[in-house]
Amino acid sequence: MISSFLSSSITTKKSTSFTPALVDFDAFENLTKEVKEYRQQRLIDWVTFTEYSKEKNSLILDTRSKAMYDKKHLKGAIHLNFSDFTQDNLAAIIPSYTTKILIYCNNNIENEPVFFASKIVLPKENSSSKPISLALNIPTFLNLYGYGYRNIYELSELVSLNKHNLSFEETVL
Repeated sequence: MISSFLSSSITTKKSTSFTPALVDFDAFENLTKEVKEYRQQRLIDWVTFTEYSKEKNSLILDTRSKAMYDKKHLKGAIHLNFSDFTQDNLAAIIPSYTTKILIYCNNNIENEPVFFASKIVLPKENSSSKPISLALNIPTFLNLYGYGYRNIYELSELVSLNKHNLSFEETVL
């Protein structure tokens, strides 16, 4: 069923003798356009993030690698590696579509380069291009929305270990 749906929506420039992958870039672009405006209304500062995290029907989701999550994460955060996003995996950790989901990533934590290394692509020497942020927040937000979750809030502030009241924990193995 999924295969026939995606195959019918994927166009190829030349005839192939194989079954195309379940990849639909046009649908991804359309989803990105839809999410862009919605996301702007869901960007929150640290104070709001902290207040929301204390509410009964909310959770903090950390989608970094398991290794980095285990070493250090925001206190109370639950983990699901971004590469493990599926409907079933998300449903297993998010109680309902009305759950308030709070997301953060490496690019939100300052002064902690070992466990929260910024995902920034710096321009090559003698290049006129600007740095590009490849923050995990963006694909995390986009995918949660694509899977039907709408009660998503993204930390938009760069928080510092030196200025903010941050509580971390580690997973003891």
